[in-house]
Amino acid sequence: MLAVMSNSNKLLMRRWFEEVWNQQDATAINRMLHRQAKVYGLTESGDPLVGPDSFKPFHSTFCGAFPDLRIEIDNIVAEDRIVAARWTAAMTHLGAHLGFPATGRKVVLTGMTFAVVDEGQIVEGWNETDLQTLVLKLKTA
Repeated sequence: MLAVMSNSNKLLMRRWFEEVWNQQDATAINRMLHRQAKVYGLTESGDPLVGPDSFKPFHSTFCGAFPDLRIEIDNIVAEDRIVAARWTAAMTHLGAHLGFPATGRKVVLTGMTFAVVDEGQIVEGWNETDLQTLVLKLKTA
């Protein structure tokens, strides 16, 4: 039973990266992210984004800045309700959505995402990546 749950949770994480990020399908957020989910690691304040309506502006901004975003999962593991992925994102800064003009610069970003899954939806997520360094590199390019 736990192996089946772990496999379905890995599949959900793969779908999350493919549909939400690579296909930039904002409607997929509602299907995969619980309405009260807490997502950490994406705000300067450290406060979590809560639910799809809170997550969507971050998604829109990031996809607007990097419309050619492509995320590849390097490793994925799951146990019980927890799934973890290490990933690499390749993208080009083509939009002014970060608050400054597009630089046209190609960048690579690595990170890790841990999620708790309940009944086929992400209910809690932690993201570890260096978004501040990414923005600083783009501004000083």
